[in-house]
Amino acid sequence: MTDGEERDGDDREGDDRVRGDRDPGGHDGDGHDRARQDRDPGGRDREDPGGRDRTGARGRVARWGLTGCTVAVAALLAGLPWAARDRLPDRLATHWSGGAAPDSSMPLWEASLFPAGLWLLIALVLSVRWRRSWPVARPWRAIALAPTAAVLVGAQACVVRANLDRTDWREARDPALAVVLVLALAALAGVVAWWLTTRTASTTPPAPTPALDLPEGERLVWFSRAANPWLQLLAALTGLTAVGALVALIAGLSGPAVLLPVCVICAIASLAGALFSSVQAKVSESGLKVSFGPLGWPARHWPPAAIESARAERRQPSQVGGWGYRLSGLGTTVMLRAGDCLVVRPRGRRTDFAVSVDDAERGAALLNALRRRD
Repeated sequence: MTDGEERDGDDREGDDRVRGDRDPGGHDGDGHDRARQDRDPGGRDREDPGGRDRTGARGRVARWGLTGCTVAVAALLAGLPWAARDRLPDRLATHWSGGAAPDSSMPLWEASLFPAGLWLLIALVLSVRWRRSWPVARPWRAIALAPTAAVLVGAQACVVRANLDRTDWREARDPALAVVLVLALAALAGVVAWWLTTRTASTTPPAPTPALDLPEGERLVWFSRAANPWLQLLAALTGLTAVGALVALIAGLSGPAVLLPVCVICAIASLAGALFSSVQAKVSESGLKVSFGPLGWPARHWPPAAIESARAERRQPSQVGGWGYRLSGLGTTVMLRAGDCLVVRPRGRRTDFAVSVDDAERGAALLNALRRRD
């Protein structure tokens, strides 16, 4: 037998071995049989009808529930003045500038339709997926819409109450105490919406990042930081506005009824922007420490034993409700840029804490290694 014949025999044996793993149609015996079981006669992948129906039903219920609540709030806003129209003047006082007497009014139809239209516009902006990359489920919508509805309905009730049984809109008096009550109810509505949203979150965290191979006796430290220049710019602009309002107030250029609220609100916004426009995350033997702002204060700390799992996960601002320190159905997220986040699940908690920093996977791996060591 020549070398060429030997090679031909070897090739035939190899071909026979390959053919032995295939069916008569030339398909792999095991893998393609399994694949054919998951496909319909037309070659398309089969789906679980029950799971698809359940998911579709939940989505339809959520959409109809959101639509029904939106319409109900709009009807309440438009219907309150019309329900008491026999006891209201032709024009309603709608604005006060800090004094007891009103300084602006609207006809009855406008006072009814304007807040209802504003509510519908806000609900539309928060509910529509303006980008395909945005997730369909955005739990933060309830957290945003609930206090907004409470403020608008409460303000409409205050306007109607202030004008009730008045012959002229100028006789209405400032409902200051009622406004404070409305703001408190709005805060309560936001807290309730957040609590209900977080209760629906999954109690089982996703698979954690594999732990780093950490030799015994070796000490490693992981450090990362992130900053949002737009939030820093906003903090600077609001700070300058607060300083300008304070200077104008001291110089007597305007009354405190206008300048004092502007100064206080802008100062709070500037301080919050300065604190939460940058973040630093550190993983060491003492655990995870997340500090905020240029001074590293305030800060949150979890020892390794207090962490159930750690992982890296990609998140978008649309998933958590925007930029900054956000509360949503995913838990607490410090969102300063889209992309990878270091996500930890504290022991005994149903939700996660996430911070958007670079090299999050390495930090999660080290944290899991330290957690196992303890």
